[in-house]
Amino acid sequence: MTLQQRLEEHFQFAHHNATWRTETLAGLTTFITMAYIIFVNPAILSQTGMPLAAVTTSTCLCAAIGSILMGALANYPLALAPGMGLNAYFTYTVVKGMGIPWQTALGAVFLSGVIFLLLTFGGIRQRLVAAIPYQLHAAVAGGIGLFIAFIGLRNSGLIVPSPATTVTLGNLHDHSVQLAIFGIVFIAILSAYRVKAAMLLGVLTTLALGIACHQVQWHPSTFNPLAIRETAFHLDLRGALRMNALEIIFVFLFVDLFDNIGTLVAVTERAGLIAEDHTIPRLDRIFFADASATVIGSLAGTSTVTSYIESSAGVAAGGRTGVTAIVTGLLFLAAIFVAPAVGAIPDFATAPALILVGALMVAGAARIDWDEPRVAIPSFLTLITIPLTYSIATGLSFGLISFAVLELATGRGRRQHWMLYLLALLFLARFAWMSHG
Repeated sequence: MTLQQRLEEHFQFAHHNATWRTETLAGLTTFITMAYIIFVNPAILSQTGMPLAAVTTSTCLCAAIGSILMGALANYPLALAPGMGLNAYFTYTVVKGMGIPWQTALGAVFLSGVIFLLLTFGGIRQRLVAAIPYQLHAAVAGGIGLFIAFIGLRNSGLIVPSPATTVTLGNLHDHSVQLAIFGIVFIAILSAYRVKAAMLLGVLTTLALGIACHQVQWHPSTFNPLAIRETAFHLDLRGALRMNALEIIFVFLFVDLFDNIGTLVAVTERAGLIAEDHTIPRLDRIFFADASATVIGSLAGTSTVTSYIESSAGVAAGGRTGVTAIVTGLLFLAAIFVAPAVGAIPDFATAPALILVGALMVAGAARIDWDEPRVAIPSFLTLITIPLTYSIATGLSFGLISFAVLELATGRGRRQHWMLYLLALLFLARFAWMSHG
């Protein structure tokens, strides 16, 4: 048996009808849609006093290691990188708000990653996923579809803030908005013709048109990957173990746990990778890769690493195996040396892909039993609150709590696993804690 055949057997190419070309294109598509993190994450974390060049290198390195681990061990097309939201919490709440040094905050991230590993080995994270009613899987996927479509609409400038109506239509005379509209139409036409590389071709064509129209700004800069030495292994575990850091560890743990579960359910649902009994195969490996990436990230010098919903773009491009994630990881590795060039990809080029991936994910909502209030109401609350609260974890909270309440109120409580009610109580406690804070 040749090396290629062994790899195809390991990644179950035959089972998923996968090809090297499709998986590679899917990995490239995922990378392009989430490449913004290479610059956004360092821009946020550098406000804590962390050196910009060091954080840029650690961001690329951790995204590479996390994605390759996920692909090689779990065989899923899930890419990982430092999570948006958690990096803002790290910077603005923990370091700037509480006055905690960034080294101590990194120690808290490390401890949350270790707890993740322990929860994974103990099978607790797997049980939490199993406790989420399968009836809500499509709602979570649809809600995240609306979420990333909303992000795409905002990034493109098609939707802008409005003091009168919260949001409103953007300036259609703006050239970047016009380019984004072109990208949406172009990808939609390619998709209608069943072109598998529609997302990737759309992004690259829109980028090329933007360059021709002088809408792409690029400022070459010196970049030294060895700068990572300024953050690597600088975490302060002793400081993180003090009482005032316990709350921080809990938030890192809680938000990452449920954002990750929501992303996982959504991407596997979209890719058709959920088993017939509504379980997710190799769940322990998925969580091991995720938790390990967070631990490695804290050691390298970045905030919590988590699964990225932009992986849906790769799935929409045909990615079904871990090769997709490995390709994304290798591209992040290469980005360490060409980070300034990667930063030339503007929002108007990637936003159309996010918008149309969102459209594809919302299609799953058709599988929800809208005629059954016990399912329809929690599903709707999940769908609507994920984009409107800008939080996957919050949307999942609303869905689970309402589902649990309706099951108990209609005398069907014993039909569900007891952990569903434990989760609902945890979510209620989270809301009470948030209100108190």
